[in-house]
Parts: sequence; structure tokens; C-alpha cells
Amino acid sequence: RDKERLNGYLTLPAPAAKASPMVVVVHGGPHGVRDHWHWEPWSQLLSSRGYAVLQVNFRGSGGYGQHFETAGYRQWGGAMADDLTDATRWAIERGHADPKRICIMGASFGGYAALMGVVREPDLYQCAISYAGVSDLHLMRSQGDISDSKFGRRYLDMTLGKDAAELDRFSPTRQASRIKAAVMLIHGDEDERVPIAHAKAMRNALEKDGKTVDWLVKGNEGHGFYRQEHRLEVFERVLSFLATHTAAK
Repeated sequence: RDKERLNGYLTLPAPAAKASPMVVVVHGGPHGVRDHWHWEPWSQLLSSRGYAVLQVNFRGSGGYGQHFETAGYRQWGGAMADDLTDATRWAIERGHADPKRICIMGASFGGYAALMGVVREPDLYQCAISYAGVSDLHLMRSQGDISDSKFGRRYLDMTLGKDAAELDRFSPTRQASRIKAAVMLIHGDEDERVPIAHAKAMRNALEKDGKTVDWLVKGNEGHGFYRQEHRLEVFERVLSFLATHTAAK
């Protein structure tokens, strides 16, 4: 929308159907990290089940120069979210995605982006999945291993800022009343990067507003699941959740 050029990857199911159900899969990080053109489990899992998969290197991502990366500072719920929205609309306009069957998901920052996506665009996505995701920027500044160090606190000052009103506006927990989409929260109860307090706060905010939450929490797991049986359960639960909320009507 502001003429910034965005790059990304669109993986289509085989055989590709016109206007497929689509999942926007958002990478974590977010600063300095990017999606690459290589084998990636989520895009392969989802495309093999008939979904188009869109991965966007939104501003803040690495690999496109310092200006592009720093353009994401203090824009977690602003221009970075707009980039994801604009890329989603691009896929719809070109006939790759059925506008009534689109979900957004991701891990860590990607989980935050999924939640913020359904806050900012309540009619664009049918569901959101936050896996080890940030849900409250105030919590991000006060809990977890990033805020434990002086370097980490400086990083948060630079990328999130300190303005309380801005942190509120960019925190999904503080905007839960805007969410219409179905929400799934996945978290490990020993996550030190994004403590489980984020998932609990998001669930509480949604339930306070009368919404139900698809909830999957595992013990002895940290920032993402590493035990094979838990990862398989995540894949199965995610596929079931997506099938429910992207079924043809």
C-alpha cells in the first residue's frame, strides 16, 4: 500500500485448484530472519492436504538490506501487519486463494502476527493459530529470557519501544473484542523465550469476551515442541482445526 516491494513464496497444492483454501504461514524472529526457498515442513504438510501456502518476507525480515529490516522497528502490529494483509489480498486478487477460506498461523513472532492479523482484519481470516506466540507486548518487555539481559532490554526498546498506548494498541490481548475468527493456541509450559503467560492471557481475554479457544499445551516443552509424539499431535490438531474452519460452504 505504500509501494514498498515485498518478496515471498507461494506454494500451491498439486494439482493446483483455482482459488484454493489458503494458509498464511508467518515466520518468527522477526528482525533479520526470513523465509527461504527450500524444503520447509509447514508448507509441504499443508500443500499436500490441498492448501495454498503463502509465506511473506514482510518488512523487518533479513536479506533485503538494513533499510528494509529497520523499517519494521516499532511496527510489529503496524506496517508489518499491513504487509501480510496486502500479500494476502494479492493472492486473492490473482485467484490463488478462496477469500472465504483463509487462515493465518505462525510460531513465536509468527504466532503474534496471526493473532494481530485477526485483530486488524476481522473479516479477512476464518481462523488463526498461534504456536508459542507472543500475545502481549507489555509481557514481552517484562517476562522471558530476552528481557533478562541488558542487551535484550535494549533490543526490545529499539524494536518495540516504550510507549504504553502503542504497546496496548499492538497487543492482541488488549484487542480481543475485535476478533471474529476461530483461534487455536499451542504452547509449551516451559517456554522461556515466550512464557506460557502469553497463551494464558490470550485465552483469558478471548473467553472473557465470550469466545472459545482451541487449546493445546504440553509439559516438558519449551519454545516449540521437540518430542516426536508432541510434534505429530500438533500436525494432527492443526490439520483438524484448519479443516473445520476452511471447509467449503
